[in-house]
Amino acid sequence: MRFQIHTKVKSSPTEVFEGFTKQLFLDLKPPLTPLKLKRFDGCKEGDEVQLNVFFMDWHSKITEVEIGKDEIYFIDEGSLLPFTFTFWRHRHRMLAIQGGGCEIIDDIEYHSPLFLGPLLYPMLYLQFWYRKRVYKKYFD
Repeated sequence: MRFQIHTKVKSSPTEVFEGFTKQLFLDLKPPLTPLKLKRFDGCKEGDEVQLNVFFMDWHSKITEVEIGKDEIYFIDEGSLLPFTFTFWRHRHRMLAIQGGGCEIIDDIEYHSPLFLGPLLYPMLYLQFWYRKRVYKKYFD
């Protein structure tokens, strides 16, 4: 399954990319979500993020980073996932907007065993929708 969440902010793509810090990562966690961050290297190729969410380990690795004039993106892919996922790929895109600012796009693709994909979709969508408020707070 795949979905995208779009958020327009006043900061440039470079400012947003540089703002993807450990603190932002922690602030992006929706309320009432039990999450323990075990490791956060950053957003460069080869960096890793390890966490425990809903009492399950989740490890991701930054597999690609592209810094262009009008777009910056980085991709994290799951390397150790909870049983509810067989594949995870999250592309974080920052697109320049004419006149200033940028659009942050969370582009999420995931696969789950059997029938779990559609059941997880509403929860995942809401978790990433919550990020819009945080992005605005950080980057407007």
